[in-house]
Amino acid sequence: MSKALPEKRWYIVQTYSGLENSVKINLERRIESMQMEDLIFQVVIPEEIRMEKKADGTMKEKLVKLYPGYVFIELIVTDDSWFVVRNTPGVTGFLGSSGGGTKPIPLPPDEINPILKKVGILQTPKIDVKVGQQVRVNNGPFKNQVGVVDAIDYEKAELTVLVEMFGRATPAELSFDDIDPQ
Repeated sequence: MSKALPEKRWYIVQTYSGLENSVKINLERRIESMQMEDLIFQVVIPEEIRMEKKADGTMKEKLVKLYPGYVFIELIVTDDSWFVVRNTPGVTGFLGSSGGGTKPIPLPPDEINPILKKVGILQTPKIDVKVGQQVRVNNGPFKNQVGVVDAIDYEKAELTVLVEMFGRATPAELSFDDIDPQ
């Protein structure tokens, strides 16, 4: 009976501020040279372009790190993958690991997803419905019921649908995949 690998999750690695790019390059080289592509998937430094006013009054675009001193890594934590990342030059440790060989704590999806959307790695799902429109629920306890869209949360890819239950409108939190527009 083989033991299933844990799922891939996002983790934050601490670096010396200013060395994020070299840590990313070192990590990517180590992943390739140590054949860790099946355990370590993406290395990301969240950045955005900001407009800055120069001394002469003109505006200039500047690439700014959103989290100086941190690199985000998508990986499956095993003894080997943890060792490769932890012993990369410039890495000072995992955020959420108390040291002494303890494994790091992954970022929950509600924390990492907005960051991934901001840097363009994760796309915001599109849905062609509006508040007040009727939809059919295609999944869960309200399957095949028709309800009215009450609210749409694009960040979480969820919507609130008012479904009739016991003669009154009951709000149901559903993902975009759980409904079909009418």
